[in-house]
Amino acid sequence: MSSTAPQTITPELRQWIVAQAEAGCRPDDVLAAMKASGWDEDVAIEAMEITLRQRLDELHPRPPDPLLPVQPGKPLPEPRLEGRTVLSLKDGHRVRVLTTMKHPRVVVFGGLLTDAECETLMSQAKPRLLRSETVQNETGGSEVNDSRTSDGMFFERGETPLIDRVEKRIAELLHWPLDHGEGLQVLRYRPGAEYKPHHDYFDPVHSGTPRILERGGQRVGTLVVYLNTPEGGGATTFPDVGLEVAPVRGNAVFFSYDRPHVSTKTLHGGAPVTAGEKWVATKWLREGVFV
Repeated sequence: MSSTAPQTITPELRQWIVAQAEAGCRPDDVLAAMKASGWDEDVAIEAMEITLRQRLDELHPRPPDPLLPVQPGKPLPEPRLEGRTVLSLKDGHRVRVLTTMKHPRVVVFGGLLTDAECETLMSQAKPRLLRSETVQNETGGSEVNDSRTSDGMFFERGETPLIDRVEKRIAELLHWPLDHGEGLQVLRYRPGAEYKPHHDYFDPVHSGTPRILERGGQRVGTLVVYLNTPEGGGATTFPDVGLEVAPVRGNAVFFSYDRPHVSTKTLHGGAPVTAGEKWVATKWLREGVFV
């Protein structure tokens, strides 16, 4: 295996790691075997951590949290595709449907934003970019975290005419109330920057989660819009299902999750940017009114 080629955590690799663990192999021995086969140590460690954590959750599922009840069949943001490959919106914009997946629920859209809209969003965001923070820490606040190496900022809902237009377009596309969305976040990833695999819902085990849920409840969906096409790298990855979405200007990837649990298979990350910069705008959707 080439040491310079990108290394992807595939379903086959995850199955092999589980098999070694169930056979009683020590983690150090599994790591040594992966390194001997050409795996980068950081990638190997990440693969083991993700895989074994998910396997543990599968064998010993967390009981439903009283603060985050699981509601079978509860409403979720969802585009009404009805077999169509092009969706026409009220503002006259037409969005292509490029890829769909049922579990996890993933839809990749083509041309959600125009080139001009992407350029304007980047120019409006650039003066306000700061080192990105995590959304949640143990106390319900935020903090700089090494898993996300980017610069970012938030727009208020409806802050500019463009933001207002884009948010209304997203609300119509996903059939989700406008006031159930957080403010649009813009992120810039420089060469080498990435966002390691993570979940977007607020983890029930964190003591700060009840405080966060006061502002609109749990997150139930994510839309990531690509504002440019990087020269290299920067794909959105879903390690649990081996899916990679290429970052193409104006396109977007949407995914939803009906409960804050790994069973949703919405573990995702931003692969390292290998050349140029990557700009994205992210919209998180809540189950209630976000204030």
